[in-house]
Amino acid sequence: MHKVIPTILFLIISYGAFSQKQLTWEDFADVKFSNVYSPVYDDIFLKPKFGDGIKSYEGRRIRIKGYFLDFSLEDDEFFLLSKNPRASCFFCGGAGPESVLEVMFTKKANFKTDQLVEITGVLILNLDDVDHCNYIIKDATGKLIQ
Repeated sequence: MHKVIPTILFLIISYGAFSQKQLTWEDFADVKFSNVYSPVYDDIFLKPKFGDGIKSYEGRRIRIKGYFLDFSLEDDEFFLLSKNPRASCFFCGGAGPESVLEVMFTKKANFKTDQLVEITGVLILNLDDVDHCNYIIKDATGKLIQ
């Protein structure tokens, strides 16, 4: 009996440490934006102020479903997960910056643009680097949703 209790505690703690939280696009809408001038680009950018709800997931493994978008150039991979298909995404349509996540995969992605996928990875909140999205999913893996 004494050996069973530590094993059970270990399993409970391990489950909490390695589980992912399923988020929705409403979770990512917990942000407000203000215009900020960038002297590097001589342009105005939207600076995020993340709400407490989304901040609570920073650094944690999360899961989110959305549309895969490939904006890669010849030598530069750039993948996004979007709330909307490409024609109505943040970059091509009228959606807001809270509707896209930059995805950094652990292995090369084999998805096609506009496929519905589920991505799992570590959530990073980006306040200042205008060369990346406000939401970044690092160490990501994904699966196609049928």
